[in-house]
Amino acid sequence: MADSTNDPAAPAAPAHRRPARRLVQALISTDSYLSVLLLILFTYVFSVAVAASWAASLVVTVQIGTVWVVLQVSQARRWVRRMAAVFVVISALAAVVNLFVGRETTGAGAVAFMSAVLYVIAPLSITRHLLVRHEVDLQTVLGAIDVYLLVGMLFAFIYRFLGVVQASPFFGANGRGLIPQDLFFSFTTVTTTGYGNLVPAGNPGQSLAVLEMLVGQLFLVIAVSKVISAFTPLKLQNLRGSATARQAESEDTQP
Repeated sequence: MADSTNDPAAPAAPAHRRPARRLVQALISTDSYLSVLLLILFTYVFSVAVAASWAASLVVTVQIGTVWVVLQVSQARRWVRRMAAVFVVISALAAVVNLFVGRETTGAGAVAFMSAVLYVIAPLSITRHLLVRHEVDLQTVLGAIDVYLLVGMLFAFIYRFLGVVQASPFFGANGRGLIPQDLFFSFTTVTTTGYGNLVPAGNPGQSLAVLEMLVGQLFLVIAVSKVISAFTPLKLQNLRGSATARQAESEDTQP
């Protein structure tokens, strides 16, 4: 009896194994925005879960890893990577300083500022990469979602920076705000949910909140909707092409 492993007619691997294999390939691929999405979600959960004053240093460490992966996946240009490397070093030094000097000093302000700078570089790099891609596929959709989430993270750390450096509390009676509060307010603002429990006490926080609302809505209307609308017809076209090919093949095999 012939060995079934060498038999060309042997059945293929079970179908239920293929999604797991594709998931692993997506995570380790140099062109996969799924890994970026998971890192962004992890950064958010970590930032919210660890609310101690010294936790800002650890949050920056996680952000550095996330932004570095973004630059690799988005195939950022060499000068962008060099500039990001400079900011990464400065962010690491600011995190170390903040770890020793505490929250109510310029150390916390420097950490928040460098976090905001990193989150400016990351979405711009992804946007450039998506614009030069020649096809609209699942990676394009994931990349657009990554940019949207990164914008929310960006404004959160801008609010964090203002809460540290300005004289008056950022949220008025609710205080200057911790990282979980800033993230919560930012994402309820970018999605225009607006629960109203956290409100900037004055400018420039109020003006930045308006800007974030406009950016969030324009991004959803223009970028995400365009990507999804372009992705759906392409998928339908591929399905129709496969159905046509199968029909032509069946007609050729008929006597």
